[in-house]
Amino acid sequence: MENVLYIALSRQEAMRRQMDVVANNIANMNTSGFKSQRPLFLEYLERPDRRQERMSFVQDYGLMRNLQAGPVTVTDNPLDVALRGDGYFAVETLAGPRYTRAGGFQLNTDRELVDRNGLPVLSDAGARIVIPDGANQIRIKGDGSIETEQGPLARLKVVSFDDEQKMQELGGGLYSTEQEERPVEKPEVTQGALEGSNVQPIVETTQMIDVLRAYQNTQRMIDSEHERLRTAIRQLGRVQ
Repeated sequence: MENVLYIALSRQEAMRRQMDVVANNIANMNTSGFKSQRPLFLEYLERPDRRQERMSFVQDYGLMRNLQAGPVTVTDNPLDVALRGDGYFAVETLAGPRYTRAGGFQLNTDRELVDRNGLPVLSDAGARIVIPDGANQIRIKGDGSIETEQGPLARLKVVSFDDEQKMQELGGGLYSTEQEERPVEKPEVTQGALEGSNVQPIVETTQMIDVLRAYQNTQRMIDSEHERLRTAIRQLGRVQ
């Protein structure tokens, strides 16, 4: 008799997860390079009693990332770069290289090119990019090459992967993966611009309302089933 409640609770748990994902999308609607996500659910079949038919539960399977590029906004900041098409910039961390689409770069006290998290941006040679003292005119070409009035410096490392859905989001616009890097032969880099989030606020707000209503409907069904069981137990207890 409690099977209906168990199934409904599994659905509610899935909707709570879905609401968390939608809320995270909305919170990052202004985050440079952010990609919206959607939860994936599977039907989980279980036979709690061999005499009963199988029960169908909802199982949280994972997340699917929307890989569509976000809108590009012109900033006129020479250290801001946007990627058009496939690819990720590589940055250096203590745990190894990490990857990002957020190209809001800056210079640290050592005149190293770093991202907004202070992580050094890597060149295609795997080295940190250092802007020489006295260099004021920084130019980043469409292929990622960096030069100043003192001459060429390096080229931004832009890589891609066989399955971007397997990349793990770390927060702060960073991703990690165990997949092998594939250099992007002809990257499309735009200087003085940033790629925005691809989150669509109206779509996410509508999704949030739909999830809330579905959760409330499921809760009403649970309350109704609970009351039905209470009534049945109360009436059966009166039988002499």
